[in-house]
Amino acid sequence: MAAQLTAWLKPIADWFAGFNLPAPIVHWGHPLMMGIVIFVLGFYVAWAGWQGRTAEAAEVSNKALGDHKKLAPLMFLFIALGYTGGILSLVMQNQPILESPHFWTGSSAIAILGLNGTISTTKFGGGKPVLRTAHAYIGSIAMAVLIVHAALGVKLGLSI
Repeated sequence: MAAQLTAWLKPIADWFAGFNLPAPIVHWGHPLMMGIVIFVLGFYVAWAGWQGRTAEAAEVSNKALGDHKKLAPLMFLFIALGYTGGILSLVMQNQPILESPHFWTGSSAIAILGLNGTISTTKFGGGKPVLRTAHAYIGSIAMAVLIVHAALGVKLGLSI
């Protein structure tokens, strides 16, 4: 399966390689950009979600939940695009895909965030408190997976 996926992605990777990007950009561009998404945007989105749940002042809670609602879909979009970019980066560097723990934590993060997004787009099943609580904890699990993912990505980057 990895060989077939690599074959499908090779023309796209070759197109990007045609830009003659410096090797450090190809190698470290994905980790740098995704680090920003995870550790700046991701932490803010998670913090805003929890702040919205726990703040006693309605004004603070409403602002935090509004920020969370606006930014969480963007975070998911950037992570999904970064996931694709990371795979293309591996193809551009002639590295195997689908094999590293970094790939699997990234895939898990996308799945967990997708599940969480689905819960929120159903308006928490019509406002069910149990789904709001599940959403909060699933989002926290996603952030923990993304932290592990980042650590594994640094390890992968240093090994190739």
